[in-house]
Amino acid sequence: MSDVYAFSQGDTPLLISVPHDGRLLPDEQRARMTAAGLSIPDTDWHVAELYDFARDLGASLLIAQYSRYVVDLNRPPDDGSLYEGQVATGLCPQHTFAGEPLYSDGAPVSAEETEHRIERYWRPYHERLAQALDELSARYGCALLWDAHSIPSRVPRLFDGELPVLNLGNFDGSSSDAAVAGELYRVAAASPHSVVLNGRFKGGYITRQYGDPANRVQAVQLELAQRAYMDEATLDIDVVLAERLRETLGALLRAYTRTAAVQ
Repeated sequence: MSDVYAFSQGDTPLLISVPHDGRLLPDEQRARMTAAGLSIPDTDWHVAELYDFARDLGASLLIAQYSRYVVDLNRPPDDGSLYEGQVATGLCPQHTFAGEPLYSDGAPVSAEETEHRIERYWRPYHERLAQALDELSARYGCALLWDAHSIPSRVPRLFDGELPVLNLGNFDGSSSDAAVAGELYRVAAASPHSVVLNGRFKGGYITRQYGDPANRVQAVQLELAQRAYMDEATLDIDVVLAERLRETLGALLRAYTRTAAVQ
């Protein structure tokens, strides 16, 4: 069992990936980080907890244990740009989303250290993700990947204004069938929460890399605005808001399973 991730096996084609709710930092990295970095403000707070109900729907869950400040699991190993013209947060981040430095010495993460982090933390997660999708495809004839994220409602350095609550992405139709995205959008639009499809967040590396609808591997990313389930100032989960959001998430996951399984 790897310390890089926690995996639980379900009994449906649905796999939920949670790459950014990890909180761990290696001691050698922690020793040179700033107070801002050590507070890991850009964590996808409480996302694993939000989706815990999906086990009862038969979903498998893959949950990262280390912080995105170690290595960003949703970026390509060559650190290529995902959104041209937008601020890039980096494979091995140097700054918080707000632009504060992560390292007290200001030194960049070296090429050698980057390679170490890829091999030690990035690759095991992706190997397990690929294995799980292959196993689901073999067992059910299809695999349904749901990449689960969240972010503060306002991050001026990364985007203008306030995000909708539900930011669905299938990389402009490349990572899932149109019928799947259309049904998800319909269900989201009928919920109490605001929604956009392929807006600021179209799906990162995970969605783009593993989505292969021609071979019945669907991939969708959902970026949640954190105001929908937590206090963004204190970082505490709001039990009432979270339960309301889980109702919407449950409706989306059921629609995803129902629609994608017949494509």
